[in-house]
Amino acid sequence: MRFHSRILCLVLLGSSGSHAFVPQHCLSSSKHPAFILPSALHASTLERLPDSAVKVTLEIPGSATKAAYEKVCNELSKTISIPGFRKGSKIPPQVLEQAMAAKGGRTALRAQAINELLAELIEPALKEEHGLEPIGQPKLEVPAEEIANDFEPGKDLHLNVRCDVWPEIEWKTVEGQEKPYLGLKGSYKRKPFDQAKFDKALNDLKERYASLEPIEDKSYELQMGDACVVNMEGYMATDAGEKGEKLPDAASGDRVEVILGEGRYMTGLVEGLVGAKVGDTKTVTVTFPTALRDKTLAGKKALFDVTVLEASKRSLPEVTDEFANEVRAGLTAEALKAELQKAVDSEDAKEYAPARNAALARALAEVMDVAVPDTLVTNQAREKFAMMMTDMRNNGVADEEIKKQINPENFLKYKKIVKDDIVKDFKVSMATDEIARLEGIEVPDYQVEEQMESIKQEAAESQEEFDEGAIRSRVEATLQRQAVMDFLAEKADLQVDYVDGEEDFDEALMERLARESLKREEELAAKNVKDTESGESTPSETPVEVAEAAAVSVIAEASVDAPPTKRDTDNMSLEDKAYYALLDAGALKNDI
Repeated sequence: MRFHSRILCLVLLGSSGSHAFVPQHCLSSSKHPAFILPSALHASTLERLPDSAVKVTLEIPGSATKAAYEKVCNELSKTISIPGFRKGSKIPPQVLEQAMAAKGGRTALRAQAINELLAELIEPALKEEHGLEPIGQPKLEVPAEEIANDFEPGKDLHLNVRCDVWPEIEWKTVEGQEKPYLGLKGSYKRKPFDQAKFDKALNDLKERYASLEPIEDKSYELQMGDACVVNMEGYMATDAGEKGEKLPDAASGDRVEVILGEGRYMTGLVEGLVGAKVGDTKTVTVTFPTALRDKTLAGKKALFDVTVLEASKRSLPEVTDEFANEVRAGLTAEALKAELQKAVDSEDAKEYAPARNAALARALAEVMDVAVPDTLVTNQAREKFAMMMTDMRNNGVADEEIKKQINPENFLKYKKIVKDDIVKDFKVSMATDEIARLEGIEVPDYQVEEQMESIKQEAAESQEEFDEGAIRSRVEATLQRQAVMDFLAEKADLQVDYVDGEEDFDEALMERLARESLKREEELAAKNVKDTESGESTPSETPVEVAEAAAVSVIAEASVDAPPTKRDTDNMSLEDKAYYALLDAGALKNDI
């Protein structure tokens, strides 16, 4: 087993000053070589805990504890100065321990050896023995400093370690569905289908297939909806409204087909031909469109001499299966309308995609289960907390007030408030990733590049920093998630509630919700104070650890325009450390 092989390599490296006779795969490229266990190591045992956490018991033989202790001693010998010994020479462990005890670290060497064992063994135990991916930092159930009191190099040791691991999706069985994520049920609200837009689109399609019947009656006067063939000769209009300079040939023409319909041509042309007969020549005043490419004519008035050569009645076809088949072979009237309705509604539907996706997410949560590790929740809460502090500063909140907000109690309260949303988002994200894998859903490269170009241009215009690697991964993830949601929507059974206009604003309801929210905040604050007084804290991290990470570590990811000013942080309060971390990272603007 590879885990046991790792142990053997560790012992070989811990007991030898060279790499002679050590298998090549055992050599570590790290600054501190590996050292520890023989193949006699018993397999580690694992116990599942809530929220995708595990408890691992490592049974470590004496040969490994001895190797770890000797390694720590050898490393210390290279750096410590003790009277009577040359620097870098091998110093007996007893002498080292006496030197450390004099500095207040009686069990420091043994505690370090225990931590070395933990660091070296927990990851291969989780990955190779149990096939799990660790998240965050593993923690001993009993601190290494306490275990060190009874630690004896060369004697067996067992360590109980807690660690969060990457969760797995558990799909539920859905009756009648081979795949539980197909046929999701739910509902969402959106504005009604735009029937007027559909009617116009359908009429435009019918116009393309209109039939013409020549009019033989020379006394027939043209009406709206008719078609005619004309010769046109144009002139610029003078200020007096008379014929001026002749227009270029491109603006005139012979045997031009004109359909008498609103909004088809230059303003005035169709209106000037209504009532004309075959053989008539009419002088028509028109206005060129302001958006015309030729800016010398855009928005200008002109006069055209229009001679009617032919006239025809236009007839629009009925929407039948025969007509649909003419549009595309094999298409039916019902299918044609359905396709046209989908095309017409596509833009409006995009506006309500978030509401649709939220309905799909709620339905997904009913058919799958994921235990979300607290490490992931804490990391996400840290990012959100840091962003909230930055937003407060950007919105004009005083620096002193921001410093007061950055404390363990506030972070823990904030984490409780956002936890449900973080868990929901993570579950949906994990589910969509898994569905994309199962269904082979991939985002075309050109879509990613289009989004990247757009974001890059916006960043350049606003003079913002552009981290292409980080942004590209987010763009790919967002597009893939949208593609999965589109796939699920096609297979889902969603009820759409059409609502006219915006929903009425209920001021009384908003006030009641605000009061209830304030009451919950007060109750939560009181509970946190009580927990703090009773010494309660989160099982994985103490409030101070969480606050320091939230206020300092996360902010380090922000961009830094200039090297931070060197400050004496040893004597700073936690509030000041967090504040200057925000300031140095560029999250707060220094107005001084």
